[in-house]
Amino acid sequence: MTRKIFQNAFLLGACVLMVCAVLFFAVEYEQKLKETYEALEGEAQYAACGLELSGRAYLEGLENINRVTWIAADGSVLYDSQFSSLQANQGRYPEVRDAFRTGAGQGTRRSDSGGVSTMYYAFRCRDGTVLRLSRPLSAVRYALLTVAPVLWGFLLVLLISGVVAFRLAKQILKPVNELNLDEPEDTYPELAPLIRRIQEQRMTILRDNAERENLRKEFFSNVSHELKTPLTSISGFAELMRDGLVPQEKVAEFSGDIYQESQRLISLVDDILRLSRLEEVKGFPEPERVDLYATAQEIVGNLSRYAKRRGVSLSLSAEHVWVRGVPQVIYEVLYNLVDNAIKYNREGGSVWLRVAAEGGAAVVSVRDTGIGIPKNEQNRVFERFYRVDKSHSKQIGGTGLGLSIVKHGAQLLGAQVKLESEPGVGTTVVITFQRQK
Repeated sequence: MTRKIFQNAFLLGACVLMVCAVLFFAVEYEQKLKETYEALEGEAQYAACGLELSGRAYLEGLENINRVTWIAADGSVLYDSQFSSLQANQGRYPEVRDAFRTGAGQGTRRSDSGGVSTMYYAFRCRDGTVLRLSRPLSAVRYALLTVAPVLWGFLLVLLISGVVAFRLAKQILKPVNELNLDEPEDTYPELAPLIRRIQEQRMTILRDNAERENLRKEFFSNVSHELKTPLTSISGFAELMRDGLVPQEKVAEFSGDIYQESQRLISLVDDILRLSRLEEVKGFPEPERVDLYATAQEIVGNLSRYAKRRGVSLSLSAEHVWVRGVPQVIYEVLYNLVDNAIKYNREGGSVWLRVAAEGGAAVVSVRDTGIGIPKNEQNRVFERFYRVDKSHSKQIGGTGLGLSIVKHGAQLLGAQVKLESEPGVGTTVVITFQRQK
């Protein structure tokens, strides 16, 4: 920021000095031009007097840096101090015409004979002839070299302004650079809004950190509890079998319980790992175009046997709708929705999976005829390990992480989740994606 302030201040100073220098030299140039014309006018009048007294001999005896041309009334050249040969008619030139008409004329143009920009002044003598003096325009430019020291003055001022701008930038930013972010003070009134924002952001970060820490503790507590329950059951069953306290006819039953608890444990660990990946947003490939119709078909195919085993009919109504996202995440979100709808359904119930394009959005809805969710618990079902019917969840092997995976997956995909439910009637979950044309 110091560099930016310095650059802006120095650039401003340089621009001001440049404008001043241009104006100064423009004024000086006009002044030198005016002085040169006045000098040519004076010399022309003196030369006219000398010509009147001494004739051509006077002109030939002049030692002058200016070119002198004596022009007859018909425009022919009577004398030229630089060119001895006869020249074209000079009456066609504007300064000569003005001199014949008004007595004097002047102008700047490129010389036909010399090929350089030249200043001309023409004066009509008493005998009707015209005496014209000329001087190269470069002589005026050379005259500007007399004010060259002023240019060095400008450069010196520019150097001084650069030093001042640098010191000023450092001085302005010193209180900002020395600002204590833990206990900011009002160094400048203009910084008060920034300091308030810093303080508010600091408090927000502290609150977020505290909330994150509480969530972390709660998560580990819940994980410990959820893992301990099946492990305790497995350990208890195994201990009874090891000590020979299980009758032979009950061994198969106990083995089945151990298998069921181990499967529950595997599902829980898988869901925890899946949720952890979604929260960290790491390890996923770049988003790509995904056909929700194909994804829905795959999910229905994978869950049809499970739905049939639970006595639930599963149907699909879909069309080809494209979205942009991570295929694995989209699959997990929709899979968990349909899986939950089957798990928490009644025997003989139904699950409808629908995929459709609605305007600029792609909409996926999962509707079931399950147990439903009470109104006061609908906002909590997306929390980790939260279960509406804990006894039913344990019976069917639910981990309490399905809808939490849906929530975090939808956030990762930039999708919106909406839930509507009525106890004893069923639940409908709608996910709205940004449509990819």
